[in-house]
Amino acid sequence: MNLLISGSSGFVGTNLRYHLSSSNSVVGITRNSTDHTSIKYEELNTNSLDQFDAFIHLAGKAHDTKNSSESKEYFEINTELTKRVFDIFMGSKCEVFIFVSSVKAVSDKPKGVLYESSVPGPVTAYGKSKLAAENYIFSRPIPKNKRVYILRPCMIHGPGNKGNLNLLYKIVSKAPFPLGKFENKRSFLSIHNFCFVVEGLLKKKIKSGVFNVADDSALSTNELVRLISSALDKKVTIVKVPKQIVRAIARIGDVLPFPLNTDRLDKLTENYVVSNKKIKEALEIEKLPESSADGLHKTIKSFMK
Repeated sequence: MNLLISGSSGFVGTNLRYHLSSSNSVVGITRNSTDHTSIKYEELNTNSLDQFDAFIHLAGKAHDTKNSSESKEYFEINTELTKRVFDIFMGSKCEVFIFVSSVKAVSDKPKGVLYESSVPGPVTAYGKSKLAAENYIFSRPIPKNKRVYILRPCMIHGPGNKGNLNLLYKIVSKAPFPLGKFENKRSFLSIHNFCFVVEGLLKKKIKSGVFNVADDSALSTNELVRLISSALDKKVTIVKVPKQIVRAIARIGDVLPFPLNTDRLDKLTENYVVSNKKIKEALEIEKLPESSADGLHKTIKSFMK
């Protein structure tokens, strides 16, 4: 297949492009005027998209944990850009459109397991901008000769990825882990499983729809710490510091350059379980190829390099 990927230079895009290139012709979209191997955004139109079988739209503004971005930035990139490229897709001969949204389009703090049928109620500009893009896509009738998929991945991990997992690794590798009092379950998504799902949607003529994407099992932060301990090949002490003290320290981190702040504490200790039942049924598989533990072990090992 001839595939076009926006956001192909990011962590997810780089891995997806590499994964799909073994059996497909893959081209990226770029803003770099010197990159002659990709299509430039200003050159993207119905005629240029006609040569492709599928368009995977990854480009977007990621969630800003420092809250330094204005709301309009999220809507300009995550909503308006998505609307523009989707309109181009709808007017072209391209048959498949995959929009990579986020579980945050549904909820920032779900009260139970998150399903595709869960009623959306995002509170951040990031989540609202992703949901607005989703709503626009499915406000349009999908022609019979086209397939449109919205993917809602949870926290993606893999070798070379940075973020809160890297922060947790740094904390655990240097000192006892102080959040032992917090009990939670959280879904993750290995980059390998994400690429597997995208490839499956491209190969199988599955009905258009929305799909959560997550590893098969959720892990607690304490289980994640033990995985880090195993990867480091050293014993890590899990200390049960009272929650009130931990939260007080996190609030200090909101105003001072401290490793832990309230946003990071929430991400490390909150419950966020995502069901992947629907996508597995659509792909007719019992489980995804990589377990959450194996994928996270690889990710953690990459931090050590």
